[in-house]
Amino acid sequence: MPVSCISPEGISTPETFTHVITATGGKTVFIAGQVAEDNGWLVGAGDMVAQSRQVFANIGRCLKAAGARPDQVTKLTIFVANYKRDYLPQIEAGRVSLFGDHKPTDTLVGVAALSHSDYMLEVDAIAVVEEGR
Repeated sequence: MPVSCISPEGISTPETFTHVITATGGKTVFIAGQVAEDNGWLVGAGDMVAQSRQVFANIGRCLKAAGARPDQVTKLTIFVANYKRDYLPQIEAGRVSLFGDHKPTDTLVGVAALSHSDYMLEVDAIAVVEEGR
């Protein structure tokens, strides 16, 4: 199932995401917002790197359960509580641990708070998987 990353002319080429991805055929997998929990227990209170790694590990678990791979993810929405620009490289540490060189499209939204005061990050994802896989 081809997923194609496109960098349009006249728009900067970002290091951490792709502006456009096309996907043809297949089933669409929607993953609900994942937070830094492992079996219901918070991981990394106050530590954005630890929370980011756990959030993206959870997305990886969800992908596997749906029969999808990280390179089939086309879109992420990243919600960051009390956003600070310094968080970007910390979030990237978790992201790279799942995606490696694959750079899904993304939207990053700074929010006042998430569903629990200790959550620093929540990420949802969309993947497109070839039918029958």
